[in-house]
Amino acid sequence: MTTPAVPARRIPEEVHRRRWAILGVLMLSLLIVVLDNSILNVAIKTISTPAPTGLGATQSELEWAINAYTLVFAGLLFTAGLVGDRIGRKKVLLGGLVVFGIGSALAAESGSPDQLIAYRALMALGAAFVMPATLAVLMNVFEREEQPKAIGIWAGGVGLAIAIGPITGGVLLDHFWWGSVFLINVPIVILALGLMVWLVPDSRDPKPGRVDPVGVVLSVVGLVLLVYGIIKGGELADFTDAKVLATIFAGLAVLAAFVVFEKRSDHPSLDVTYFKNKVFSAAMSAIALVFFALMGVTFFSVFYTQSVRGYSPLQSGLLMLPLAAAQMIFAPRARLVVDRFGNKATTTAGLLVIAATLAAFATFQADTPIWLLEVVFFLMGAGMAHIMTPTSVVIMQALPREKAGSASALSNTFRQVGGALGIAVLGSVLSTSYRTGIQDKLGPLPAGLRDTAGESIEATLGVAAKLGPQGKALVDPANDAFLHAMHVTALCGTGVALVGAVVTALFLPGKPSARQQDKEETQLVAAGE
Repeated sequence: MTTPAVPARRIPEEVHRRRWAILGVLMLSLLIVVLDNSILNVAIKTISTPAPTGLGATQSELEWAINAYTLVFAGLLFTAGLVGDRIGRKKVLLGGLVVFGIGSALAAESGSPDQLIAYRALMALGAAFVMPATLAVLMNVFEREEQPKAIGIWAGGVGLAIAIGPITGGVLLDHFWWGSVFLINVPIVILALGLMVWLVPDSRDPKPGRVDPVGVVLSVVGLVLLVYGIIKGGELADFTDAKVLATIFAGLAVLAAFVVFEKRSDHPSLDVTYFKNKVFSAAMSAIALVFFALMGVTFFSVFYTQSVRGYSPLQSGLLMLPLAAAQMIFAPRARLVVDRFGNKATTTAGLLVIAATLAAFATFQADTPIWLLEVVFFLMGAGMAHIMTPTSVVIMQALPREKAGSASALSNTFRQVGGALGIAVLGSVLSTSYRTGIQDKLGPLPAGLRDTAGESIEATLGVAAKLGPQGKALVDPANDAFLHAMHVTALCGTGVALVGAVVTALFLPGKPSARQQDKEETQLVAAGE
């Protein structure tokens, strides 16, 4: 009787031994990039305060301090993944971190809102090259059987960063000036750079083929136009505006031209035939839809906890801890659920949990026990963990290992566009519903103040505070109008999550039979030789 041959390890022994340390360095790099966007939300009020406390930024300038990052980040993600595959992921990671660190230091010392917007765009340029490279390196230091576990830990890190951003921001603002929320990145960048030079191996696509400049330009232009149109629509709370529609349709037209060009090219940046694979396309759609729903919720939950419930920015951040805890607990273990029940059942169940938690927000009032919010956040984190890990594994394993940067960049692009759409569309729903609900109560105000007070609950409460005792009569109507708007928005998010559940239930694969698993393993071994 002969013992079956053990397949040769594709990862060098030296790299294999330090793979978990490498994952730790990758997560540190990922942490600052993801954390930075959530940390800024806490500092918005301080930055809007006149100098010397803040920069005296207007509402529009504040939105662009956030949106400049999203726009550059989403526009360059795909290109960044291609560059990493071509010249080496370690080089791209190091370069991206250096640019991000310089941008952070400059942002901390901004003397005007315009400078802050420009330096945030520079930070996003660095971040766009860091995020896809972390997942690409991961795919090249772990053997295939360990990749789901590693991706689970990676996904948990994303959740942790989203949740600890507001907490970190709250602590810093309690003790230091507003620029500290950016300056904190610099020592972390220096630490990450040192560890990366020491531990992380370089990898690239051994056969990158010829450069596809037309495809690269079309992808950047198309993504930037699409995301800009989405952001502008959310800013105006009107997606029927002619400029908004023109920009969005122009973005979609350029992306359509990108797809047509790539199909005809003999050296495409993106092999669009990957999307003929229903499993791959369904996984991409699930990631976009879940971030659409979740980013919209994160947006309105901050106003609910701070404006309606009266919690401080730090307390508001601490309330998000159950979301992070659930992600950290369940994301690394989600692969065990997939092994037991298959991708289809796990991801669909995750999306149904997300839909249920969003529906729960539609029942929240000003006096709802806060522990219920904590339970909802915990369940939301658990649902997200059981979507992110399986779909990331499906996407990353659908493409050849040498194309890991492109695969990672694609999933991150869908995530960013989904998130930008969520904030813009659900933010627009929230704003429109709120304005409709509060309008009748603003009649006694002077005409000039009426428009300002109707913009958001923060604007109404700001006007009320300036009016003194007379303004107190606006507080309860403002809370009621916001709660109604939040309920409408939460139900819209619920609908989006349910659409995602239908997509995954129809197109993701179920649990393979033992015979199918044996066949797949044989094919993988053959492919690795």
